[in-house]
Amino acid sequence: MQRPATTSRDTGAKADYHRGAARSGDGAEGTGMGEVGLSGKAIIGALKEARIEFIVALPDATMSEHVLWPLSRDDDFKLVRVCKEDEGVSICAGLTSCGRRAALLMQYTGLLDSINAIRIIAVELAQPICMLVGLLAKEPACLWCTRRSIRCASSSRSSARSHRSFLHGEAADVAMLPSAIERAYARSLPLAALVGHRVSP
Repeated sequence: MQRPATTSRDTGAKADYHRGAARSGDGAEGTGMGEVGLSGKAIIGALKEARIEFIVALPDATMSEHVLWPLSRDDDFKLVRVCKEDEGVSICAGLTSCGRRAALLMQYTGLLDSINAIRIIAVELAQPICMLVGLLAKEPACLWCTRRSIRCASSSRSSARSHRSFLHGEAADVAMLPSAIERAYARSLPLAALVGHRVSP
């Protein structure tokens, strides 16, 4: 069989991937999920700095072990477990109306599943729903994949009506989270912070 022709898009994606791999290390080790600097303690500290009181959550493979479970034992937070992500969107909106700050933790599949609730409650009604979204099996060193992840996360019809951050694996990424949450509440806009790697302790 004749091989399909390589397109310029394929070539560009491969070039982006290898440039990212060169910055992270050679071969499979450089793209391993465990070789990143995304700390669960730092994420929890950022939520405290942003004065988040309530954690509305479903377990996810990216953040459960080192973010969600420690949060469940932290007296500074009240954990609200939900069965569906759209329930979490509604609960966060209700807490906002009471003057309480909340963060919704979920996996990217849940973000897509609850997109109607996010569109109506967070975007159309301009509610500061702050979401931490775990991206499952994203290749850490693949810049092309990173760009697609950010692009797909914009759920509103207008980027002026939402805000998003990407926690790619650096301490500086987590340091931006408190200001992003503050901005979401100040402007009454939803925030989606994408967690692109499995989190370490």
